[in-house]
Parts: sequence; structure tokens; C-alpha cells
Amino acid sequence: MSARRPLHARSDAAILCALVALATIPRVLSAQWSTTFEQHYFADRSNWAFRNTYPASDRLFNAFDYGHAILYERLYTRPHDDPSALENEEYDFITKKLLVKPPRLPLEEAAIEVEYAKLVPEVKQMFDWAHVLHRQVYDVLADERVPQTQKDARIARVLAYYESRPDLAFSSVPKTMDLMEGEYYGLAFRQRYPKFNGLIWAYHWLQIGLYEPLLAADSRDARRAGVHATTQRFFQMLEDAPQHMPRVMPMTPAVAPRFTARYPEIATIFDNLHGMHDVVSDILASPEVPRGRKRAAILEAAARYRDSTSSVWSRKEWLEMADMMGSNNMGGPAVGFTSEFPAPSAERGATMAEIMKAMGHETAPAKPK
Repeated sequence: MSARRPLHARSDAAILCALVALATIPRVLSAQWSTTFEQHYFADRSNWAFRNTYPASDRLFNAFDYGHAILYERLYTRPHDDPSALENEEYDFITKKLLVKPPRLPLEEAAIEVEYAKLVPEVKQMFDWAHVLHRQVYDVLADERVPQTQKDARIARVLAYYESRPDLAFSSVPKTMDLMEGEYYGLAFRQRYPKFNGLIWAYHWLQIGLYEPLLAADSRDARRAGVHATTQRFFQMLEDAPQHMPRVMPMTPAVAPRFTARYPEIATIFDNLHGMHDVVSDILASPEVPRGRKRAAILEAAARYRDSTSSVWSRKEWLEMADMMGSNNMGGPAVGFTSEFPAPSAERGATMAEIMKAMGHETAPAKPK
């Protein structure tokens, strides 16, 4: 019987083997190691005010998280499924069950989008971090204990906290539509899944639209009534789908003009966030992007949405484009609407270039730098 080696010798040998194994891992795998980390809410007395005051609307955000997560997971893991798997089966589950009785607490999206979260954890964190900003701004505006004169300063602190993570923060400089619509993979999702795409855009309409009643109303009761009305308008969008759903991506200046005028940097961040959501869907849905190239393509787009120099509009151009695209094509205004939906002027899924051409503008959108 051979003598047993000392424990430390066996440990040293195991460490050596592990180091050798690590050294032989292909470099392509090392590119997928993420150094991002999760970060919680900015410490503020207003935290959870929106959830406590408007629980029915707040719970919808939890259902929205599921909708984005299952979409990305299905597009990545089941790319050859018939479109009906999303357009009918998943859509019906979300609209007839999940949104009717949404989860009470935020979901752990990584438990739903398992493979997608492993593919681009950095981008998952970008979305999560922007959603924290969304929720904290709701909280400050919904907190009836905070005088209106103090809300701007508190939201400025929340914004500074968000921007303290340049590895995750979307740029507060407007990005051109060409970044979303002009790439070789652009439009793949909206063309193949028009109804589910309309659902995602309806989500985004409500997420930016809910700021308007919080700012437009002059009393607590009026704010409650306004939030309820805007939320119900969202549900009306889902009837006879996709008839009343947004036909183009909702832009914050068109849907929430009061919020945009008061907090233009945050409004820009949300438009960039929603543009990136579309880009990820397009990359995952596009057969033009090979499976082995999807991570790189998503990270390239994410880097451009974080920087403040490439594919940019001036603030004036951004506001003009939102006006030109038309709020009627985005689901209509978030407050002061009538029972009838406004008549849209664009075809469903129309691009910015197509809308400009229909209006007699021949100038093509700027290409990304």
C-alpha cells in the first residue's frame, strides 16, 4: 500500500491543476466574465412611497419585468419557435392572467431569463439600474410628505446617484433613432412579433406616462385619480390588440411633456433605455446575427447607449423628432385624454425615416458615428 501524501501537498497539487485548467480556457470565455455588481436604492425617505400609495399601478411593473425577461429568454433559447409561441400563448398568459393579478413584489428576473442573464449580465444590470431610477423618481413625486418645492432637489440627488455608475448608466444625451432602426439587425423583432412588440411599447408608454398625473395634478386626490386613469388607459390599449397599442416607440417628450420639461436629462435616459430594449430584442430575434455573435453585438450597442458622443442628437432635434413622430402614434397623451383613442397617422412599426418621408422630409436620419 503506497504512503499517503501530506494534505498540504495534495492541496498544492490541486491548486496547480486548477491554475493550469484556467490557463487553458479559451479566451472567448474570459470575455464573458462580468465584473458588474448590484447596487441598491439611494437612501431616501421617499423610498417605496409610490408602492404604498399606488399599489395597483406599482404591481404592474413586476409583471412588466416578467414580460421583458421571458421575451429575451425565449428569443435566445428558442429562436426557431413559431411566432405564435410569443404572439399568442405567452401574450395571452401575460395579458389575461399576469397583468390581471400581477405579483406583489419585484421578481428576480435572472430566475426567468436564465440563459440570457448568463449571456449579457452587464446589460441585465444596466436595465436593472435604470429601473431603480424609474422607481425612485416615482417615489419622490408620489411622496405627499415632501413639499413640491423640495422635489426637484431630491430627484437631482437620485439622478446623481444613478450617474455614479458609468459602467451601467444610460447616457443623458439623446441618441438617434438610427441606432435602433438603422443597424443590419434593426426591426427584426417588431416585424416578426408585432403584437408582442406592441405590448412592450404599451409597457413603456405607461412607465413614462405615469409621471404626468403626478406632476399635472394639484392635490392628493387629483393625483390618485390621475394615476388610476392613466393605468386604466394602459389596459384599454390591450383591448382588440394590437389596434390601440403604440405604433412607434413611445418617446418621453411626446407622452410626458411636463416631465420632460422639468427633468430633461432623466427623460432622455428613459428614451435611451427603451431604445436599448428594442435593440436587444432585435439582435436576439435577427437571424442575421449568428448565435456566437449575439453577446458582442449587444455589448457594442450597450456601450454606444452609455457614451455621450456617438449617434447623438441635440436636445432640440430630439424634441422635434418626438413631435414629428406624433404622440397619436405612440398611444396618445398620458393625461387629459378622451374615451376615444386618437387617430394614428403612421403604419404599425413604421420607422422614423418612413414617417419623415410621408411628411415630405427627404433628409435621411443621421448615421451613427
